[in-house]
Order: sequence, then structure tokens, then C-alpha cells
Amino acid sequence: MILLLILLVIILFLINEQILKIIDVFPNGFSYDTLIYGVGNGKNYLMDGYEMLVRGEIMRGKYRNSFEKPEAFELNKITSVTFDLPDIAHTFKKGHRLMVQIQSSWFPLADRNPQRFIDIYNCDDSQFMKSDIKFYHNTENPSSISLPVLKP
Repeated sequence: MILLLILLVIILFLINEQILKIIDVFPNGFSYDTLIYGVGNGKNYLMDGYEMLVRGEIMRGKYRNSFEKPEAFELNKITSVTFDLPDIAHTFKKGHRLMVQIQSSWFPLADRNPQRFIDIYNCDDSQFMKSDIKFYHNTENPSSISLPVLKP
């Protein structure tokens, strides 16, 4: 089973990237049961509202349709960008919440994107440009997330 995200976006530059993060948000007041998990260092480690990254993926927009043939976005046109996230064995326990974050940079975990077709690894700071992205989620342009649910 694969998590699928379909984003409808307008990119105001020719290329861009999107980062999708799936996060398990622990409930307020949560702490581990010391009878099950032991006492560790002897301190009661409160996990109150802790946000645990479950999955994170980067999609370079120029490769959204093919890794062999990069292509630019059409300026000011709503474009569909689809993410397929591979499986991960994770259970969102009772009381936990699912958080989805979509962002356009994950620097310094991933290299910066200059927002145009140039050699990312050999360009200088003056060649990087700021980019604006508009995500859509309305009746006419419904971005969506499909999550697999396994039954016990």
C-alpha cells in the first residue's frame, strides 16, 4: 500500500520542489508507561504533543512526470503534482493525530533549489531565486491525500 498525495499548485517560477512530511503528533500529557518500557534514566520523560516524523519525501518539480526528461512548470497555470510515498510500518495509536506538512525547502537536509534549469551543484548564491507556490484545495481544484488503512 502506498500513501498518495495529489497537489494542485501554481508555481511562479519554472521549477520548484515540494517536500511532503507525515508526522505522528502525540497527545497532550502523553508519557510512556514505565511498567512496560522501564524507567530509562529514572526521569519521567513527557512526550506532550511530541511531533515524530514518520515519513518525508522530496519531489523535484521538474521530474514530476519523468526522471529521464525534466520539464518546467507552465507559469501561472494550475498543475497537478503527484507523490507516491512508499510503505512504512507505523501505527497511529489511539489519541495521536496525523499531521501533514508540505513545504518547498528542506535545507540543509537537502540541497537548495535555484528555481531554474541550471547546474545546482556548480551555481553561486546570485543564481538562486525566491519562488512563490500557491496550493489549491477547493471544489474546482481539489488537492487530496489517500492513506492506506489496514484492519486488524
